[in-house]
Amino acid sequence: MHSFKELDRTNLRFENNLHAQRTLPWANFNAPFESSWCVISPGQSSTPHHHHEYEIFVAVKGEAFILCEGKKTKLRQGDTVHFKPFTQHCVVNESQDDFEMYSIWWDTEMSDQFLHQHGIDNKAAQNV
Repeated sequence: MHSFKELDRTNLRFENNLHAQRTLPWANFNAPFESSWCVISPGQSSTPHHHHEYEIFVAVKGEAFILCEGKKTKLRQGDTVHFKPFTQHCVVNESQDDFEMYSIWWDTEMSDQFLHQHGIDNKAAQNV
């Protein structure tokens, strides 16, 4: 059995200076992380921010730059970038086309809740 949730490109919400749709969490799927589909328009950048969660961006379409703690790194289709908690970052799209990416984030609380919901003792899981 599998679950399916379709991306609704016509109803992306504008937040953090980009268009996004939360893809997780959702009622029929329990995961130890949350995620969003994100689109950054040409000439735009996401709001610079930091947070307590770990985060991964997966570039899906186009190319952009990551600004992370003063360093500028190109991000192209298929590339992945990881941010540790409290790392200042944003995405800058200097191209003429939309940049699309998948963002995944998690923290220890999400992981612990997931393990608890599945009857797994976190200390036992660490010893595996």
